Amino acid sequence: MRAAMVKADVGDDVYGEDPTINQLEEFSADLLGMEGALFCPSGTQSNLLALLYHCERGEEYIVGQKAHTYQYEGGGAAALGSIHPQPLTFESDGTLDLEKVAAVIKPDDFHFPPTRLLCLENTHRGQALSLDYLYAAQQFVSEKNLKLHLDGARIFNASVELNIHAKKIAKHFDSVSFCLSKGLGAPVGSILCGSKNLITHARRWRKTLGGGMRQAGIIAAAGLYALQNNIERLSEDHKNAQLLAKGLNEIEQLTIDPKSVQTNMVFVDAHKIDCQELTSFLKSNGVLIQGSGLLRLVTHLDIREKDITTAVKAFKAYFN
Repeated sequence: MRAAMVKADVGDDVYGEDPTINQLEEFSADLLGMEGALFCPSGTQSNLLALLYHCERGEEYIVGQKAHTYQYEGGGAAALGSIHPQPLTFESDGTLDLEKVAAVIKPDDFHFPPTRLLCLENTHRGQALSLDYLYAAQQFVSEKNLKLHLDGARIFNASVELNIHAKKIAKHFDSVSFCLSKGLGAPVGSILCGSKNLITHARRWRKTLGGGMRQAGIIAAAGLYALQNNIERLSEDHKNAQLLAKGLNEIEQLTIDPKSVQTNMVFVDAHKIDCQELTSFLKSNGVLIQGSGLLRLVTHLDIREKDITTAVKAFKAYFN
């Protein structure tokens, strides 16, 4: 990946003259079966660009209470787009109950913000949304005259888990954002995919938000390498997550549901233990974690099976 970055052809992307970024955007659009794509410095920005396209000032999007686009992106939609969020609690499988969604769609009345968009997340807490649910959601928004956006930061984890091409997920949505970092291993960058009109609109907003970059083909080359080489290997991360869950589940003081581990995330209920003390002990044994209460442990391409063994041994040593 670093060799590809060194050799990347570059130009001025603000003027559409960076050949490596152009190649990455064309490759991404084709990969998801969409008309166009836009390279962004972060998933926070690519999601925001989609919201700014689908919703005008004072309009509303429906989103999960714990969704990244609502809880973890600095309130950008409200702060920068004057877009009103309507959060709902996720179901245990990572879906939003469409009947509950229907109940919060606002009537055509000037007392309420007009509802324009439904946002989903795939994966959510490591769980892949089923194709049946995606089809139902697509039919739902069509009937309700809404648009459908996917925060697909880990869409390729979902496609690997479901053993399908990512196009079969993306085709249900009006726009899709995905990360080149995380499991794919690029150091930076996200992609927004959608119609040509959406991408034109998003490109203008990207410049407004400070996302216009010059010779950024150097980092785009890493993303292109990731898409060409690191998708199929995500199954290794899923396998390692299963091994981690199985090993930690043998510890009486921890609560884990191994069956809930579908992709590369393991959630550990550690509310009954001193996580600060645990963190300090693990650090002294070469394992870094952070957080308290509900721990999220994530496998990726820099984690090998031997590292899982090391981590499980360190956890067991603490409790012993």
